[in-house]
This record gives sequence, C-alpha cells and structure tokens, in this order.
Amino acid sequence: MRYFLKLSFKGAAYHGWQVQPSQVSVQETIEKALSMVMRCPTPITGAGRTDAGVNAMTMYAHFDSKLPIGNLDLLQRSLNGILPPDIAIHDIIAVHDEAHARFDATSRTYRYFAHTAKSAVLQGLSWQCNPRLDFDMMNEAAQHLLDYEDFTSFSKLHTDVKTNNCHITHARWESHRGIDNHVKQWVFTITADRFLRNMVRAIVGTLVEIGNHKISVDDFCRIIEQKDRCAAGTSMPAHALYLWNVEYPYI
Repeated sequence: MRYFLKLSFKGAAYHGWQVQPSQVSVQETIEKALSMVMRCPTPITGAGRTDAGVNAMTMYAHFDSKLPIGNLDLLQRSLNGILPPDIAIHDIIAVHDEAHARFDATSRTYRYFAHTAKSAVLQGLSWQCNPRLDFDMMNEAAQHLLDYEDFTSFSKLHTDVKTNNCHITHARWESHRGIDNHVKQWVFTITADRFLRNMVRAIVGTLVEIGNHKISVDDFCRIIEQKDRCAAGTSMPAHALYLWNVEYPYI
C-alpha cells in the first residue's frame, strides 16, 4: 500500500530536503520518525529537492506499507508528536500503488517574500530589499520567462539532471499584505512543471538587478539565451523562499 504525506517545514535547521552524509536533512528526520512509528525501516520519496534553508508551506512525499494502515489520523498524530516543531504532517492520503510524489506532480509553485524596511517580525522569514526597487520593470522581465524553455543560466552548476528545460506558466511580483503592517511587503510567485536546483533564487537575484536598474529587460532576455550561470545574478538568501504548493491529478 502506498501513502502520501502532506507536510510543511521551516528549513533553517536543515541542509535541504534530501538525505546527505553528515548533514541533517528534512527527509532523514521524517524517515526516522516514520520508521519508529511503523516499527520497520520506512524510506520516503519527496516531490523534489529543496536547498539548505529553503522552507515548504506544502510538500508531498510517498512511502509504502506492506499492510494497510487502519488509522491514518493516529499515524499523523504519532508522527507530529515525534517530529521537531519545525516539521508538521498535515495529512496522510492513501493512493494507488503506482502513484509517485515526484514524477506525478503536474506543477510546482514557489514564493519569494520581500519587505522594504527593517522588520523585527519578518526577520528570518522574508528578505529586506531596497525600498526603491522598480517592481514594474521586474514584472516586465518576469513575463519573458514564459517565452523560454532552457533555463541553464539559472541552474546550479554540475547537477545530474538530463535537461534544463522547464515550462513556466506564471511569474509575477505582487504587493503582499503580511503580518507586519509597518512595512511594505512583496511576494514573487512562480509556477512551472519543474524547477532546476537554485533556479528560483537565481531568477529573483537577476530580477533584483533589473529592479535596481543595473540591467535592462533586454539584458535579462540575453542572459537567458546565453545559457551561462555566470551571466545571471546572485543567488538570493534561502530563508525567504517557500515551496508553496505541488499539484497532482489525483489529490
């Protein structure tokens, strides 16, 4: 029997999602708790990887059980009782045996949060930006992301993926009414069928250069066309990036 975990986590304490030698990861932490409750080794497969420090508002992972689990609510409560406060299980869903948390996902959405002045409340949750950023120009450039497929310029170097092609369907900055009404807040939302490692943070870093009038919208398009990570902007801080949602045809 196969089951999906619907979960969220704050990434500050973890070296990303994926299990890594000598580093604490979200996947490893969940696997240890799940194996304890299931009383046997129980590996999980996530919807994708997140880099060190990146958060997830909604993440999915699947695991298998030799026997049907009679009380999924009890399993959820047991896991949440064992897991640290920065990881939460929101639902456990029975799915068909061929369902796959990574390969069956039809789209993924990330959000990057920014605020324009010092905020004690948003510290560690959002990125403090230049209050004079030109968000209109940044949005003009962001729309051009929908015109391209190869995003090598925004990919971490020396990865093991077979292609750097992604289909982006939405990319936009919007004013955001968040939890601190003393400062102006913005959020960049981007949706695609898949993302490359470090892709969203590199895109945001390059858009920020446009917002600071260091490069033009035409420059942004040329950067994409160069297919060269060295041509793009810096990778933005991880703490302000959130995997926001993952879509499946059967959930």
